[in-house]
Amino acid sequence: MNSEQKDFPFLDISSLEFSYGEVKVLHGLNIQIQEKSITCVMGRNGVGKTTLLRNLVGLEKPSAGSIHYLGKDITHEEGFSRASSGFGYVPQGRQIFPLLTVEENLSVALSAASLDQQSIPKSVYDTFPVLYDMRNRRGGDLSGGQQQQLAIGRALTTRPKLLILDEPTEGIQPNIITMIGEVIQRLVEENGMTILLVEQYVDFVKKYADEFLVMNRGRLVAQGSVDQLDTQVINTHLSI
Repeated sequence: MNSEQKDFPFLDISSLEFSYGEVKVLHGLNIQIQEKSITCVMGRNGVGKTTLLRNLVGLEKPSAGSIHYLGKDITHEEGFSRASSGFGYVPQGRQIFPLLTVEENLSVALSAASLDQQSIPKSVYDTFPVLYDMRNRRGGDLSGGQQQQLAIGRALTTRPKLLILDEPTEGIQPNIITMIGEVIQRLVEENGMTILLVEQYVDFVKKYADEFLVMNRGRLVAQGSVDQLDTQVINTHLSI
């Protein structure tokens, strides 16, 4: 899906390690994410998927290893710097502001934009029309699916190059799951965005992803193109 070849991956994670105190959570992860692709990180609960994403967006600091983005070492950059350079992040559980209106929730994200951008891009409302219809409603009054659209829309407000999502389909009704999958595909195909997400639903991964990664106990135990996500991988590393 790459439009041009570069001498470096879009996102290059090398020998990444992270510990909470004395407990090592990530063990020497080596991951390369290609530009204009959809990569899904999979694995059972508690294996380090969210911790990996938090290290990538700057909410945690690795204890060893490096993170290169567009050829630049960003391992020690703060989260706001990564946001201004093109990272968008949708955390698990959505984490919208329930007392702010939809429009105010979206406006909060503008402070992270590096552009002289004062207004919410029309493309956000075009992507999620329900947000425009409910722009004066409080975030806490929205349904779970609408809140997830708000969380993704908020990340898109900064026009990111890399969109990172942590379980965007969790607790969402099937029709919204399908819509989110289709939105992610369009963001890649029409906007040239790169997508990295944690996802538990195998069917979603097979339908929308290009590449998959499977983690277990903080280690990368399987990876490849999505057509390699076979029964053996699922039964060994994903079945409960």
